[in-house]
Amino acid sequence: MVRVVLPFHLKNLARLDGEVELAVDDPVCVKTILDALESKFPMLRGTIREHGTHKRRPRVRFYVSQEDISHDPPDTPLPNSIATGAEPFIVIGAISGG
Repeated sequence: MVRVVLPFHLKNLARLDGEVELAVDDPVCVKTILDALESKFPMLRGTIREHGTHKRRPRVRFYVSQEDISHDPPDTPLPNSIATGAEPFIVIGAISGG
């Protein structure tokens, strides 16, 4: 099971408390995690990725093992620690302004 940590506003939208645990098909990568997340919680479609293109929304970031992987290709296999649930896959909504 893959563990996913979502920002407050997405947890609120999906009516979740805490982390999400998902069964994810191999290979475990950003694409397969987000596919499983959007399948289980359809109200999240379009909030993390664009509807048509499935590109990451500009102010959303993905972290694995304290490393920003937001600009990596979405089909890049993630470490075994994510696939086994030892560490969470973290989605963060970036804040911008000036």
